[in-house]
Amino acid sequence: MPERGFMKKFDTSVKDAQATTVISVSPEKFDFDEYAEYAANLNEKCDAFWKARSGVLVYRRMRVADCFSYGCRDMKASLENQLGALKKSMIFKADVPNFLEPWYGIGTIASAFGSDYTWIEGHAPAMKPSFRSLDEIFCYKHHEVANTAIGRHTLCMTEYFTEKTKGRLPISLTDTQSPLNIAGYLLPLDKFLISFLTEPEKVLHFFDILASLSSGFNNEQLKIIRKSLVCPGHGFASSVCWKGLGMSDDNILMISPEQYLQIAAPSVEKICKPFGGPAFHSCGNWTPWIDAVMKVKGLLTADGAFSPETDPDAITSLETFHRMAGKGIVLNARIVGDADTIEQQVRRLWVPGMKLIVVTYCPTPEEQTRAYDLIHEICQT
Repeated sequence: MPERGFMKKFDTSVKDAQATTVISVSPEKFDFDEYAEYAANLNEKCDAFWKARSGVLVYRRMRVADCFSYGCRDMKASLENQLGALKKSMIFKADVPNFLEPWYGIGTIASAFGSDYTWIEGHAPAMKPSFRSLDEIFCYKHHEVANTAIGRHTLCMTEYFTEKTKGRLPISLTDTQSPLNIAGYLLPLDKFLISFLTEPEKVLHFFDILASLSSGFNNEQLKIIRKSLVCPGHGFASSVCWKGLGMSDDNILMISPEQYLQIAAPSVEKICKPFGGPAFHSCGNWTPWIDAVMKVKGLLTADGAFSPETDPDAITSLETFHRMAGKGIVLNARIVGDADTIEQQVRRLWVPGMKLIVVTYCPTPEEQTRAYDLIHEICQT
C-alpha cells in the first residue's frame, strides 16, 4: 500500500480508469423487485439532498468499459453488462443508485449533417470532420437526428432497454454533447476556433441550429423513457428525484471564459432549460473557467476530476471550488483512488455550505465502506 498522502498518477496502460469489471446478467435473470426497492430507499436520500442547502452524498459509479467503447454497437450485450453493473452496485455502500444508459458514441447530433461513424476493431466509434467552413455547413440541408442511422440506432437501443426492463429501471438520455463539442465533429477544430475571432455571429447561428437539433432528439428519447428518466444523466450521479441535463463541454478549455459566456453558453442554456438547467462537465483542469461556468444561467451541477488517477490533467486547486458553497450548485467530484486518496481530497474540497457528491471507484466493498464512512465523517453539517 502506498504511504499516506501519496497519490498514484494516471495509469495510461488502463483502457478506462473509471471502469468496473462485472458479470453480465440477462433481463430474464435480473431481480427487478430487489433493485427497485434498493433504488427507492436511496432515492429518499437523493430527494432530501436535492432540497437541502448543503450536504454530501456518496456515489459508487459502476461504469462498464465495453459499454462506452466498442461494445456500444451490441445493444443486447450493453444491456446485460449494465444490468450486471446494477446488481454489483448493491453490495457497495452508497447513497445514489446507478442507472442504465443507451450510449452509442458521441457523434449523435453531428449525424444530422450526413456524418457517420468510423469503426476500428476494439475501439469506440469515431467521426471525422467533413466540412471546411461554417458557410459550407449552412449550405447543407441537415436532417432531424431521429432520421439518421445513428439516431435510429440510439432510439432503437432506448426502446430495447425500456422494453426488456419493462420501464422499471432508471434510465438516462444518451450522452449529451454541447454545441461547442459537437462542432469538432463537423469542422477541423483549428478552423472552427478561428471562427470565434473572425465570425462570432455565424458561430452563434451555428450553435443555435445544433441546440435545436439536440432538443428535438432529446424529445424523441423522452417519448420512450418517460417516467424512468434520471437526471442529469451520462457521467453524473443521477436520480429520478433530480433535475438538470448533463452537458459535456470539454472544448471550453480551447476558448476564453468571456468567449464561453458570450458565444457558447447560450446554446447550452437553451438545450437544458426544459430539464431545469445545465449540469456542466469538462475533462481536464477547468479551474480557470470556474467563474464563467458559475455564471451559466440556471446552472444546477458541475462535474470535475479531482485525483491524478481520474484524469491525467486533474484539477489540482481544489480549494478554488469552495466558492460554490452557499450557491446551491451541486459539485459532482470524481475521485479514482483508495480511501486515503479520497479522504485527502475531500478534506480539501469540503466546506460547510457546499452540496457535494463524491464519486468513488473503490475496488472492494470493504474499501468502499471505509471511504463512505470517512466522507460522511468529514462532511458532517
